[in-house]
Amino acid sequence: MAVNWFSAPAPVARRVRGYFAPVNRVAQMPVLFDAAEQGGFNLDAPPAPWISLGWIQGFVRKPQSKTAPVLTGIPAGTLEQVRETIEAQVSFEFLSWTKLTMALSTGSQHMNLLAAASGTALAADGAQAIAAVTVESGSTSTFVALATEDAAIFTPGSIIALDIDYTGQTGYVGTPISGAYLRQPLTDVDYIRRVTFNVALVAQVSSTGLTLAGPLPGGAPVAGVKLQSITGFVDREGGSFYQEWSALFVMEGNQGDRIFFHYPRLQAMASAEEVGLPLDNKHKGGPERVLLKGKFLALPVIDPLDGERVLCYRSFLPAVKALV
Repeated sequence: MAVNWFSAPAPVARRVRGYFAPVNRVAQMPVLFDAAEQGGFNLDAPPAPWISLGWIQGFVRKPQSKTAPVLTGIPAGTLEQVRETIEAQVSFEFLSWTKLTMALSTGSQHMNLLAAASGTALAADGAQAIAAVTVESGSTSTFVALATEDAAIFTPGSIIALDIDYTGQTGYVGTPISGAYLRQPLTDVDYIRRVTFNVALVAQVSSTGLTLAGPLPGGAPVAGVKLQSITGFVDREGGSFYQEWSALFVMEGNQGDRIFFHYPRLQAMASAEEVGLPLDNKHKGGPERVLLKGKFLALPVIDPLDGERVLCYRSFLPAVKALV
């Protein structure tokens, strides 16, 4: 029986999907993606620790590496060329506003607006917060065990932040995702919960704790973690901290083929920026969808295969039965 092979045309993809995973800033360890083993994953359920940020638009890769000729002879002629610098940039627009998309699209710390205690002084990045409650043992990434009186404080639809108390630490802080870098001790016991990425939406409340609408980015809470309500998020123009994440962008072709762009290290290289997308192009001054714009600089990693410095891995998985 003859097999119907076909010559594949250039892939046709409608949109790009974005996935991010936290770089271990202390150990300087990015998250790697192996297209050979992981390339067939369900796009709606990426392998851990990748976090789906859904569809993005305006995805642009801009190589900035420079080459230089090696000259020899009289008159001089090019013998070969070498890479003088390696650099690459990525830009795109997020189609939703979330904790993570806001953080990725800003160039510095991104904070949680902790629910404020009554009568406290105003502060641009959040006033003195209501006291945190202790997370009990037996918690998981989707259920937070609490004492009965503590659980009664919360309601379905609440947004919560979980992390340890700040006790004067310096360096990278945030468990397990670094949310800031401190050069000197502070006095705010809630500071780590202000910058933590371990946030979630409460779906149900019971006498034993909180059931979450989605898993905590940091996984099951560790010993000593406390919990506070948050009302929203805030970031600042300026600051010295740079967001750094591993990124994976996927284009899925209409034949089932896939193109992957894996950046082991991306740092935000621009301050917060928004762009308006008119909902009605026929009339000026109409409603606009406000999109977050991200611009990133790729940082190199050393590939253990051969010791080369690499900014990005582009992988292609052909369609079934496509000629190669």
